[in-house]
Amino acid sequence: MMPVLFIGHGSPMNALLDNPYTRSLAALGASLPRPAAVLVVSAHWLAEETLVQCSERPGQIYDFYGFPEELYRLRYEPQGSPEFAREASRIVKGNGVRCTDGWGCDHAAWAVLRHMYPEADVPVFEMSLNMKLDERAHMERARGLAPMRERGVLILGSGNVVHNLRMLGYDPDMEPFPWAADADAEIAALLDAGDIEGLADFTRAGNPGRLAAPTTEHFLPLLYAAALREPGENLTYVHTGIQHGSISMRCCMFARD
Repeated sequence: MMPVLFIGHGSPMNALLDNPYTRSLAALGASLPRPAAVLVVSAHWLAEETLVQCSERPGQIYDFYGFPEELYRLRYEPQGSPEFAREASRIVKGNGVRCTDGWGCDHAAWAVLRHMYPEADVPVFEMSLNMKLDERAHMERARGLAPMRERGVLILGSGNVVHNLRMLGYDPDMEPFPWAADADAEIAALLDAGDIEGLADFTRAGNPGRLAAPTTEHFLPLLYAAALREPGENLTYVHTGIQHGSISMRCCMFARD
């Protein structure tokens, strides 16, 4: 059975950089069993329904602006996996799940996968976040994907557990804001305890998570990964750290020894 991952993707500039974070991703990709495909639950694909990307050649999406031209010249264009995508759309629990070819491979996917699988030789497809659902409905959708793991599909939630762009610092290596470090540590404690209900409530009003995640789209992919954890699976932190003061790069894996 394939592991489940949550990857903090942070700035798209990480796609170009050689740093401890990107080296952690490269080592992770080299250590995993080779997947039949990668299913990315992306913080950058928001919809009013649950959509699964089913095209044979999902185009690369540069879903950002104001970055160096070098980043827009970077190409990462894996093939899609229509067969697995259609299977995922059938087995996800709940109504309103369908295939589409109207999306591509956004930077929540390619900025991560270019370090894990630099040859772009593993098929990739994405699933959207249905923003009409609450946290527990998202987790129920996630659990419906469990059979994909037995089929060799690597399920990867891509977001950030702390993500506040309004308080972003210019220097990626600046000291974390205290509130960001505290929130990141609180999330780690919930993960360590296996407290998935605590994770589901983390971003609600009155909780410190409201500063860490003023919008929920980057937090929700963590719930997909955590909900897919099977009894007896271990939690491993692939990488930890905070960039730009307010963006947690915490990455975790759920897997058996």
